[in-house]
Amino acid sequence: MAALIKQLQSKVVVATEAVAKHGREYNKQLLEKNKRYIVEEPTVEKCQELSKQLFYTRLASLPGRYRGLWQECEYVKAKIAHRNDLRLQEIGVTLLFLGECYAWFCVGEIVGRGGTITGYRL
Repeated sequence: MAALIKQLQSKVVVATEAVAKHGREYNKQLLEKNKRYIVEEPTVEKCQELSKQLFYTRLASLPGRYRGLWQECEYVKAKIAHRNDLRLQEIGVTLLFLGECYAWFCVGEIVGRGGTITGYRL
């Protein structure tokens, strides 16, 4: 166990050195590349204006998302209507997705009530 911890520590040190060496340069390149999105005078009023723009832009996108939702529902209805033509792979992916959603729901309930997955509190 001690050897495993030493190995992990050495990997963390290497990763930290790499971030320390290249992190500032990466940040500088990223900011330069996305300079058109940076507001030159970041005032409270400008932030509030941008916040309102984002809110109303998202609000304006709702009708398109609503249409997309109903298109997806029609697609699912068509798949259910022709369920005898489904391939085993499609059934497997669907069952895996449903199982994952159910598991996330259960884990969310457990964590939301203050419990833990293993039963032990840290």
